[in-house]
Amino acid sequence: MTTTPSTAVAPPHASVWRRGRRRTTPSHQPPRSELPPATRRAQRRLGVLLVTPLVAIVAVFLLFPLVNAAYFMFVDFNGIDPNPPWVGLGNLTELAQDPKVWTALRHNIVWIIVGTMAPLIIGLWLALLVWGARSGGSAYRLIFFLPYVLPQVAIGIVWSWIYAPSRGWLNRALEAVGLGSWTKGWLGDPDTALYAVLATAIWATFGFVFVIFLAALQNVDMDQVDAARLDGANAVQRVRYVIVPQIMPVFLTVATITLIGGFAVFDIVFVMTGGGPAGASEVLGTYAYSSAFQLNRISYGTTLALIVTVVAIPFAISLNRLQRRLSLEGMGA
Repeated sequence: MTTTPSTAVAPPHASVWRRGRRRTTPSHQPPRSELPPATRRAQRRLGVLLVTPLVAIVAVFLLFPLVNAAYFMFVDFNGIDPNPPWVGLGNLTELAQDPKVWTALRHNIVWIIVGTMAPLIIGLWLALLVWGARSGGSAYRLIFFLPYVLPQVAIGIVWSWIYAPSRGWLNRALEAVGLGSWTKGWLGDPDTALYAVLATAIWATFGFVFVIFLAALQNVDMDQVDAARLDGANAVQRVRYVIVPQIMPVFLTVATITLIGGFAVFDIVFVMTGGGPAGASEVLGTYAYSSAFQLNRISYGTTLALIVTVVAIPFAISLNRLQRRLSLEGMGA
């Protein structure tokens, strides 16, 4: 009697694991090192040809303006004189001694902290609620995401009407519920102007965060969530220790976008208050604009704008590196 030798059959997940982690060269294409020199040169020329348009666009619209702005930092250009006088570090020295700059910077810090944390918290909370809903997901996405696609100018104008002292909807609503003592000119009061504009920006932003988080939640491993529930973890613990770690790369990406927006905020503040009253809502962006285009101090305004860029870049790079590291760790898990 002849017996056929038994063959070990790997479990299905083993082949998937190997396919997911082993890099193989397709059988129809030899490794790059085995290609003829002429073919390698042709590939390099093709790569250079394909990347040239992008390099040209970056050079024209990013590098050249950046170098030009760096030049204006060291001169005193008023927008008219073709040969502005050289002042060296004079603009930076004045900037360090300008109290309005530090006031605007404090407002930016408030904007960065509150304007980053509030959309993340609200967006995650709404995404978790809709994630557990059986129907209506598309309607919720549309309703919450709509403010994000509206022009910032339109949002600023409409919310200025809402905050209006006499005929604004907010004050009318407060009077209707018996809180007439709370009514005020929200955008004209130095104590509330910044936070009123910030609330508008949060309203316009959390819909974007909500949609991104809701998409990320679709990839959460429900087996881990169910296991945590069986172990007695409450809803807050499941979110903190099971759900958020699984969507952390997406969380950091969204945090980076909103954080950079806090550094670069300009349009909604400019439309609603212009930085007023008396600088109560002034941020670095509006102060740079007023210095450059209202006071004709182009060099000083350019210096302010570059400082904002220099301060924002390290935060963006750090969060981006952390996001990439977490993504790689997740792929290797």
